[in-house]
Amino acid sequence: MQIMEKVDIAIIGAGVIGLSVAQELSKAFKEIIAIEKNTSFGQETSSRNSEVIHAGIYYPADSLKTKTCIEGRQLLYEFCSQNNIPHKKTGKLIVAIDKNEVGDLEDLLKKGLENGVKDLRFLSKNEIKTLEAHIEAEAAIHSPSTGILDTHSFMKNLVFQFENCGGQIAYNTELIGLNKIKDGFEVSVEDKREGVFKFSSRILINCAGLNSDKVAGMLGLIKDEYKLKMCKGDYFRVHNNKAKFINRLIYPVPKEDRRGLGIHATLDLAGGLRLGPDDEYVDKIVYDIDGSKKKIFYESVSAFLPFIQLDDLAPDTSGIRPKLQGPKEGLRDFIIQDEAPNGLSGFINLIGIESPGFTSALSIARIVDRMVKDFLKNKT
Repeated sequence: MQIMEKVDIAIIGAGVIGLSVAQELSKAFKEIIAIEKNTSFGQETSSRNSEVIHAGIYYPADSLKTKTCIEGRQLLYEFCSQNNIPHKKTGKLIVAIDKNEVGDLEDLLKKGLENGVKDLRFLSKNEIKTLEAHIEAEAAIHSPSTGILDTHSFMKNLVFQFENCGGQIAYNTELIGLNKIKDGFEVSVEDKREGVFKFSSRILINCAGLNSDKVAGMLGLIKDEYKLKMCKGDYFRVHNNKAKFINRLIYPVPKEDRRGLGIHATLDLAGGLRLGPDDEYVDKIVYDIDGSKKKIFYESVSAFLPFIQLDDLAPDTSGIRPKLQGPKEGLRDFIIQDEAPNGLSGFINLIGIESPGFTSALSIARIVDRMVKDFLKNKT
């Protein structure tokens, strides 16, 4: 692919965040290019997740995670409806398996309501049975606005809209260097067919996901608070005949450190059922699934999903989340930062965009769009 020598906006990464930003910006700007080292879009974190549209329950009310999730959920449902993207508002239950967890569940309900998720409802043991006859729980939170979507179709539509507005995506193209220049940034890339070349961009947006801290480092932003930790999550597929036993997504009460939301049961649009993800911090990106975890997965859900047997489980897939917090560290929020205060005017940094990042994507894109327009307004 021949890339223009000079562009208005360069976006590093064509996962769901990069594509959402590209699609939003292409409504007002024409010379935009997205650089993607893989052979196609969304091949890392964006395609290796639970495909859930989250409600916005779990995080602090004033956090970007909550604000973008709640706005992004509405935008995502609207986008899917308008563009015929397969999706379903399944609803979800967050369950307390015994009386010891009921207090934590009540705290979570309070947090969700404070966050603005107004349709949440607390369910007793008997009320749960009227919705889900085959699960066992002492109490539950019902979140009717939680859903699932076809993530590939969603990203494919973003690509279509972006390219239809004149945008370009350079696949098989790896970023190898960045330099700040007078009117923007010099971007060095290596195309697997055409070799190394450079171009300049007035604005640079870092949507590199698992490598976003490394991209920031190319411009000298080597900060401890930007350092990513990789958290791997495996999924196990449940035998097909068991999917009919539940109608909604079923989640446990989350862990205190919010490292993950716990191994949960997720339906998909094809009528299947998966368990996962778990959470394991790793030093390198490897997507192999540890089949020996099968018993751990089974034991994690057997109390509230008694219809699942050990032999029903088979390894399915895995993904890696780019977390800013390490093991046993406190919750960290998304970084969506205009780096002008660090002498990098025109550089917008997005780091640590993990769950609920997919749900938040269209809202995050609006934030970046405002940042770009503010930058250009201040330059005139």
